[in-house]
Amino acid sequence: MRILVVNVNTTESVTAAIEASARAVAAPGTEIVGLTPTFGAESVEGNVESYLAAVGVMDRVLAYREPYDAVIQAGYGEHGREGLQELLEVPVVDITEAAAATAMYLGHRYSVVTTLDRTVPLIADRLLLAGLDRRCASVRASGLAVLELEQDPARAVAAVVEQAEAAVLEDHAEVICLGCGGMAGLDDAVRERTGVPVVDGVAAAVTVAESLVRLGLRTSKVRTYAPPRRKHITGWPLGGNRS
Repeated sequence: MRILVVNVNTTESVTAAIEASARAVAAPGTEIVGLTPTFGAESVEGNVESYLAAVGVMDRVLAYREPYDAVIQAGYGEHGREGLQELLEVPVVDITEAAAATAMYLGHRYSVVTTLDRTVPLIADRLLLAGLDRRCASVRASGLAVLELEQDPARAVAAVVEQAEAAVLEDHAEVICLGCGGMAGLDDAVRERTGVPVVDGVAAAVTVAESLVRLGLRTSKVRTYAPPRRKHITGWPLGGNRS
């Protein structure tokens, strides 16, 4: 099978890291294709950038011309998954929801450790919308911007581990979710310090997507995610009109 893993920002190095994380857990025979939007912000850390990313991700997926079996939206707490589900029949998996759903198999309550504090409400809202909030102990911010995660790996590990430890000790979390696609690879360090299972959203999304494809399941089209109505859309996608 072929799975598209779409970064929500336009930084190619982040796409490469996400793609590597996805390939590390993909089953033999699963092809991972990393995609970067052609427009948008270099990092997504607020509502304006998130809404822009939602359009950028849809645009990039529509521009991909080869067959594929599933799509992963690799942005934590971002908008847009519902739009992709209207556009596509193949399964669409959001890393926020995949991480939380996986965490609930492993412990009673989970916490998310993310980047900046301003992203906490976005993640909380996404978990609420997905019905995954009741077993969320907390969403904690490491204080690092997305691009700082790769610029200073040692600082990133220290900041994420500190908040993960606090989530376990103070919030009584039993599982930690890494709340940013750019945190791929930090799971071992967090696990060693906290002693609890650590879920990387990209890795979780790959295994969920593979399972849905193997089960022959596709997005329901009878109501909520029915295809968008055919109408004139000025200038989009790809500079043209969808008809």
